[in-house]
Amino acid sequence: MIHEVSGDILLTKAEAIAHGVAPNDHFDQGLAAALHEKWPKMVKDFRHYTHQTHPKPGELWFWGTIGVRVFNLLTQEGEHGHGAKPGKATTSHVNHCLKRLRHELEKEKIKSVALPKLATGVGGLDWDVVLPLIRTHLGELSIPVFVYTQYQKGVQANEVGA
Repeated sequence: MIHEVSGDILLTKAEAIAHGVAPNDHFDQGLAAALHEKWPKMVKDFRHYTHQTHPKPGELWFWGTIGVRVFNLLTQEGEHGHGAKPGKATTSHVNHCLKRLRHELEKEKIKSVALPKLATGVGGLDWDVVLPLIRTHLGELSIPVFVYTQYQKGVQANEVGA
């Protein structure tokens, strides 16, 4: 069940957050920067993971600690190496990530998930292209899927069923 909401995704009552990143993301822009500030250990663990495995776009990396679960969806291009900048997202990468996300949500029995306007900020995709992909992959889940379509700093969204 997809619910479009307005508010601050960092205040979500959902069991998990999913967001888009690049394999070489610096977590210094958009939602990633806010996640970096809130959970710096996640960024440190992500850097360790990417240096060890050199993941490709379209993959997913999960991080969790007490009270939070974060699915990092590698929706963007990104070369490994010092100084490399995150690239743009592609619909192909978003498709792969959402398919993997659905699998993980079902496997881990996650009860609710919150997403931003995935891959539309730094990723550069058009929301009118991305929203139908989210509906295709996550629309038939039996859990609430909260899509934050409008950011409002410090505002708790009305998440029915979270």
